[in-house]
Amino acid sequence: MVDSFGPVMPMPDAHPSPVAEEEPPGRERRQEPIRVLVVDDHALFRRGLEIVLAQEEDIQVVGEAGDGAEAVEKAADLLPDIVLMDVRMPKRGGIEACTSIKEVAPSAKIIMLTISDEEADLYDAIKAGATGYLLKEISTDEVSTAIRAVADGQSQISPSMAAKLLTEFKSMIQRTDESKLVPAPKLTDRELEVLKLVATGMNNRDIAKELFISENTVKNHVRNILEKLQLHSRMEAVVYAMREKILEIR
Repeated sequence: MVDSFGPVMPMPDAHPSPVAEEEPPGRERRQEPIRVLVVDDHALFRRGLEIVLAQEEDIQVVGEAGDGAEAVEKAADLLPDIVLMDVRMPKRGGIEACTSIKEVAPSAKIIMLTISDEEADLYDAIKAGATGYLLKEISTDEVSTAIRAVADGQSQISPSMAAKLLTEFKSMIQRTDESKLVPAPKLTDRELEVLKLVATGMNNRDIAKELFISENTVKNHVRNILEKLQLHSRMEAVVYAMREKILEIR
């Protein structure tokens, strides 16, 4: 990685290339380095990341933590730009720490760097406010690239996890489309009459008198309506019926 981003030394008798003095493609010169907090319960892994990131002129490791609880304290004190954090750690996990870090350091962006390829961890991390989710199988070059991308406002997800996310989204869309194909439960004419009177605010006794049926029959109709619509209350049934245009109240 040093060779990739370090100064390019011209060979003897070679003409210096102007490209060597330019920033690598996609790299913008920053006024201040990206301040990173490294969080992992393995001290050796933290140290390795620090050594790797120390070689990047535009990235500065400002602190480290061994668990989620310590990460929240360090984030509040250091106010890093990026928190590079493991998912599963003792005392307090990374996902749980995400929400607290966003509270004490709102401008900090969180990248989960983990061995966990569980879809549940990915979804929970995103819901908790993480901007990136990377597996530890990525190369050291990719770590620094991801830090820069997230600092610039992008999201970063390991390809294998992104594929799982897309698969889940496709399944959700398919389930939604399938639910649209299911026709609304059909109510009988009598059930529609009862529902309309319920919508006007009538109680069972008044509905019974209005329709010349027993109060017990009204109760049965209301129960059937709720079961067909899979709802829990009379008013839910009215709102559902109006929304689905089963019933129009004027």
